[in-house]
Amino acid sequence: MLSNKIIKCLIIDDEAPARRVIEKYLTDISGYKILAQCKNAIEAQKSILELSPDLIFLDINMPKISGLEMLRTLKNPPLVVVTTAYREHAFEGFELNVIDYLHKPFSFDRMLIALEKVDVVLLGKNSEYKAGDSPESFIFIKEDRKMHRIDLIDINHIEAVGDYVKIATKQKNRITYMSMKKMEILLPSDAFCRIHKSYIVNLSNVTSIEGNRVFLGEKKLPIGQNYRSTFLSLIKKS
Repeated sequence: MLSNKIIKCLIIDDEAPARRVIEKYLTDISGYKILAQCKNAIEAQKSILELSPDLIFLDINMPKISGLEMLRTLKNPPLVVVTTAYREHAFEGFELNVIDYLHKPFSFDRMLIALEKVDVVLLGKNSEYKAGDSPESFIFIKEDRKMHRIDLIDINHIEAVGDYVKIATKQKNRITYMSMKKMEILLPSDAFCRIHKSYIVNLSNVTSIEGNRVFLGEKKLPIGQNYRSTFLSLIKKS
């Protein structure tokens, strides 16, 4: 665990031994609270809505409704670590923004790697885990039925457009189905800041601030009153 924040979890698996393994691993690490354990997707849907977990450990092959089918029904899902004995669904899980894919039986050390990734995304922390580029240097978003990598350095700002967000990059604008809250979670909090209910900016691209307006080169965006103090404090630190 890389932070003092308590991460609230759900364990979703139709097999009791598999649930016990995850429970044992989590209880051996400080900073994780298991809110509930669910035996099927129906129980999981209800628990997610009622308990609002930060993270779920999700088995794929469950009776009646699979884990991935259940995940598709969630408008704003929590972070997801898939746990399954079957490898063939890995890419499908990737398309649903699953943070990691644990193949059963997985070791405690492999679980720790998954939890480091959770910390990077959920808490904006640096991680010692490396696999090619560092996880905090890019994100993947879904657009036109494809997954697109976006390097964080290329993002200028992000704008809410209904149930979608528009990501303005140096190359082009990208549109993806995602809430601003989920986008805030994906982006490192020391490099990006929400300045308005409809805007997130890359702090490194801020060229000037005038009253309740922020300038990113020629682009002018409003600063919301509820976000002003946090934004100004981050600017002073940068």
